[in-house]
Amino acid sequence: MVASQVSDGSSPQELEALWRATLERLRASVPESTYRLWLEPLKAVGAAGNTLFLAAPEGIRAWAERRYSSLIAEALDDSGTPLRQVSFAEPHEIDGCLEPEIELNPNYTFDRFVIGAGNRLAHGAALAVAEAPSEAYNPLFLHGPPGLGKTHLLAAIANYLRDNAPGLSVRYTTAESFTNEFVTALKSAGSEAFKARYRDIDVLLIDDVQFLEGKPATEEEFFHTFNALYESGSQLVLSADRIPSELSTLASRLRDRFEWGLTVAVEPPNLATRLTVLRRLVEESGVELGDSNALTELANRIDANIRQLHGALTRVIAHASLMARPLSSELIAEVIPGGGRSSRPTSVEEIQQRVAERFGISRAELVGSSRAAIPLRARQVAIFLTRELTELSLPQIGRLYGGRDHTTVLNSLRRVEARLDEDADLAEKVRELRGAIHNPVGGDR
Repeated sequence: MVASQVSDGSSPQELEALWRATLERLRASVPESTYRLWLEPLKAVGAAGNTLFLAAPEGIRAWAERRYSSLIAEALDDSGTPLRQVSFAEPHEIDGCLEPEIELNPNYTFDRFVIGAGNRLAHGAALAVAEAPSEAYNPLFLHGPPGLGKTHLLAAIANYLRDNAPGLSVRYTTAESFTNEFVTALKSAGSEAFKARYRDIDVLLIDDVQFLEGKPATEEEFFHTFNALYESGSQLVLSADRIPSELSTLASRLRDRFEWGLTVAVEPPNLATRLTVLRRLVEESGVELGDSNALTELANRIDANIRQLHGALTRVIAHASLMARPLSSELIAEVIPGGGRSSRPTSVEEIQQRVAERFGISRAELVGSSRAAIPLRARQVAIFLTRELTELSLPQIGRLYGGRDHTTVLNSLRRVEARLDEDADLAEKVRELRGAIHNPVGGDR
């Protein structure tokens, strides 16, 4: 493939070939450990205009976007392709493109799933479905708070079936992607193709079905999709952040169907499980442990879910790499000040309030349109912390900061990241804010 031929209409094969060539250039320009940790997991998911769209695991996405976007853009420029910019937007944000099939994370397998007291039953049920689809539990409904491994188990089923039962047609997606595809199909008169894509398959795995709440047209379509698959003997696997009966705004007939099979909770990991996860991640990263208590320290500080644990370790490893220090209890205390112990996720409202107070402005000024120096700087810091401490996408963050667009959010992230290395006062503010957000005085407010 000639690089200059890559365009909006390029085939997945052409895009993959371009990305492989770009990765080779990147590999030659950074240390091997950096390449394996931050660049190799990135995937090219689309192109529009002069922009290449990349997807990344949530654990590395924010850091890779802030630290390596420019480097990737330079590698693209060297290749002679018309693509000159890089965006980590979600696939459905690429204008004019049908929602692409979500690429399965190859690391999401049963072998790599750490089993503990809180997820043993869910793991066993998922494995049973993978080994005998439509014969064990149909549907299988996994529920629990974000970050506990539901997505891992759904993807593990899909990966298992694609490796061991290639004759079966398997589709993994999210309820959000299902909705986006359905809306696109309605606008483009492509509803028949949409139905064929979702009803003529052997196994359908849908993540985060709570996203269907409050969307009557999509609920109706999913209801008929569910019925068609179930009646034809196809396997359905679903996940949500709540049990079916608590999806209160979802149509009762859908809630009833979700409970036809087996409903299993995925619960927060205990200390032993968190330590096992950390040991595996550290072993794979090749980072040096400075003391034997380091991982216990981190496991005690982050107890909400595996995703936060992975994200916290990624931040610590990044600091260890940049500062040429071993991963120690002391470093963990610096990077995760005050500990991250919390049974609740970090809220955007809390981040905005903390930042506004620290900069001496109101929350309304923070999210407003003022371009004055202090509100502007505070807004950029708040956006930076929201990206770092939550799982929100760039467009979602933009909507929570006065309806700003993806480009404005990305620009704020890059400005703060660039200044952290040269502005000691700003770095100290960010460090203090992290500590205040992770460890609020007086507990939950």
